Amino acid sequence: MASASVALRRMSAAELDRIGEIDRSERVTHLYEYREGTLARRPVDVAVPPWSLSGDREHTVPGKVAAWRPLLERGGTLLGAFDAHALAGFAIYRPRLSEGMGNLAVLHVSRAHRRHGLGALLVGEVARLARADGARRLYVSATPTGATVEFYLGRGFRPTDQPDAELFALEPEDIHMVLEL
Repeated sequence: MASASVALRRMSAAELDRIGEIDRSERVTHLYEYREGTLARRPVDVAVPPWSLSGDREHTVPGKVAAWRPLLERGGTLLGAFDAHALAGFAIYRPRLSEGMGNLAVLHVSRAHRRHGLGALLVGEVARLARADGARRLYVSATPTGATVEFYLGRGFRPTDQPDAELFALEPEDIHMVLEL
């Protein structure tokens, strides 16, 4: 369960640069692939470093802010999970990916807060927002790491044979999943 001291709140787009407080680092021991209706797991050994705080490349705070700000400008919602005043996790919800489908566009939980229910709390709030918007399904393009895919499977998401064309073109290695709301 999430710590009793963790509070969820909507964040403003101006607070997006606070993502630098998140430690995204992890050791990846397996990856998933989804091909022709089959989810297959293969071993790897990859060390994922924290985000760099400078630069404009893909895994830097400025790069992520630049990539995710348009989601908020087009009506998305930034949710933060705070342990006291520190950002422990966040999600970006994008309504209306398609008719009846919301999008859990981004979810990150800081390393020290993983496996304590914080990710589930954020997913639950995004699902609540999606239902309130009239969505019947929630879409996620999941990084293919074992921990990420298994997290979403544990929340009821299932791989889809009909991925969103735009997201699939951007993230063809991801595991594209849908949750029935």
